Amino acid sequence: MRSPPSNQPSLSPDLYTEEYFRESCEGFDEFNETGGGQLSRRLRDAFALANVSEGMRVLDIGCGRGEILRHCSQLGATAYGIDYAPIAVSMAGNFSPINKKKINMVSLADAKALPFAPRHFHRVLLFDVAEHLYPWELHCALLQANRVLHQDGFLILHTAPNAWYDRYAYPFVRLFRILSKEGAAYPANPRGLNVEANLEVHVNEQSALSIWLALRRAGFKSKVWLQTPSQNRVESKLLAFLRQIFFTCPPFRWFFHREVYAIAWRAKQ
Repeated sequence: MRSPPSNQPSLSPDLYTEEYFRESCEGFDEFNETGGGQLSRRLRDAFALANVSEGMRVLDIGCGRGEILRHCSQLGATAYGIDYAPIAVSMAGNFSPINKKKINMVSLADAKALPFAPRHFHRVLLFDVAEHLYPWELHCALLQANRVLHQDGFLILHTAPNAWYDRYAYPFVRLFRILSKEGAAYPANPRGLNVEANLEVHVNEQSALSIWLALRRAGFKSKVWLQTPSQNRVESKLLAFLRQIFFTCPPFRWFFHREVYAIAWRAKQ
């Protein structure tokens, strides 16, 4: 594993503890309840985009607890997971393949120096990892993903929150909630919304534009879009109307959607 340049920032793997994976990392409720058998809505939607099928080789970068590896195995794929946090490798390594003919391989490795041959994987997954990588790290990781991706393969990326929501929309949302006597649930720093651990580990939150540019710089062509799960809120007709405008009409939708998805493929050389 390469050491990061001394003049570049990088998060310590020690920040990612078992407590983090069981209490803060996306999908922890479902993992704690089902041991990885059920995915959270966010992970389920991202994984569905990969369209994993029997015989594929799939790489999960930043595999965390390892539940994605389990679901790849259920579909008959050979799953490889890498993470630079030792506890993640330990947790993910506890999963044995559902399909005994397939192998789940978990390695302690850095996304910036993947220990795999070129063009080896039909799918590369990068779920909720981009926001944890400083810009220089994200660029290196995407270059590595490009290197190991099969010519006809796809990279699936999900990241949240949408940086433009935090930067531009959240102040208005917070002001509205304060005026509605709900401000206590909306901290001044949106990175601490719901999950305080994000204050420390979310160092590079992305917008749809920044992800598209990052993928392009790493030699990918891509389709990038924004999405927000249904809120199912009981609210006034006025608020329902405003929500419809903010989430469906540009330019508002670019700022109010919370999640960024991308499907990317190698640009022809």
